[in-house]
Amino acid sequence: MATEYTPKRCQRGLATLAALALTSCSFAADYRLETWVGGLQLPWSIAFLPDGSALVTELGGRLRPVAADGQVGPPVANVPAVYFAGQGGLFDVVLHPAFADNRLVYLSYAEGTPADNGTAVLRARLGGSAAQPALEDAVVIFRNFSRKDTAVHYGGRLAFLPDGSLLLTTGDGFDDREAAQDVGSGLGKVLRMNDDGSPAAGNPFPGSPYVYSYGHRNPQGLAVSASGAIWLHEHGPRGGDEVNRIEPGVNYGWPAITYGVDYSGAIISPYTEMAGMAQPVHHWTPSIAPSGLAIYEARLFPDWQGDLLVGALVDREVRRLDLEDGVVTAEESLFEELATRIRDVRVGPGGALFVLTPDRVMRVTPAGNG
Repeated sequence: MATEYTPKRCQRGLATLAALALTSCSFAADYRLETWVGGLQLPWSIAFLPDGSALVTELGGRLRPVAADGQVGPPVANVPAVYFAGQGGLFDVVLHPAFADNRLVYLSYAEGTPADNGTAVLRARLGGSAAQPALEDAVVIFRNFSRKDTAVHYGGRLAFLPDGSLLLTTGDGFDDREAAQDVGSGLGKVLRMNDDGSPAAGNPFPGSPYVYSYGHRNPQGLAVSASGAIWLHEHGPRGGDEVNRIEPGVNYGWPAITYGVDYSGAIISPYTEMAGMAQPVHHWTPSIAPSGLAIYEARLFPDWQGDLLVGALVDREVRRLDLEDGVVTAEESLFEELATRIRDVRVGPGGALFVLTPDRVMRVTPAGNG
């Protein structure tokens, strides 16, 4: 049963906002919040098919088909085995830009063993039947060329660019944080590849042909605007979560610069800025633990137009970042009444917002919209 809500507060004075000396911020429209599908087990990501149905990944390794009316079908067959440990498992699902013609689906996931694991990408054709959907002609098109022995910090977000190339975020593996500054490493990076997994032409480092940007910690939010602007957020340690606008060849600083400290309270770096390293567009201390990112470019919520929507695992809400000419001018807390971890945020059919919690997918529409 749907319930209608009014957003409770608009936040100011956090991190970069403080420097802007904001005096006001606008609230979004009231909204209607309802369970679209329940009974899931650690859903991590969602992709909408042209007919309004969807595919939902579950961290443990299942890909769940969901009809447009929210009915869950049997798990999709032939999903690859995942390394389900720590933060590892089945991560993102995205559709090829020409999905309507080729039915190609891309999955990111953790694969390997405790001593040798990494982030991988699989491409497959969505086939089978309504009674038993299946992945067909599956091929692992990419395995991270830098391996690790930790079950954390995989990154794992995927997004296609307007030129048809595919972005993949990778984490630093936690124990290998210095690798984020090494352009020869695949850890702590945004990687760019063709739709077949080969390195994309025009990447900025000829000696490391997949690397697009570097100096990242654990990026679990990635979104590309209609104009091709790339937005990313990443977990800081204790404090220092960041939102960044991604440009090719740019060093985003981790761990040489950071607004956070180690979990023990120890200093990771005495520097928050350094020549040749980009500053975040926005950052949070204390951490909100961001996961999932959407750019709202639909019409259903006019007040959100062009804004970033960020899931918060620790703060158990969604943050709306009001963007004006690439600058965050206000920040609003949404959906606090869910009181649960938010793993992903996506814009779906008709401009509705879909929010993934540990056991369900919530659908958000304007109040009075049904």
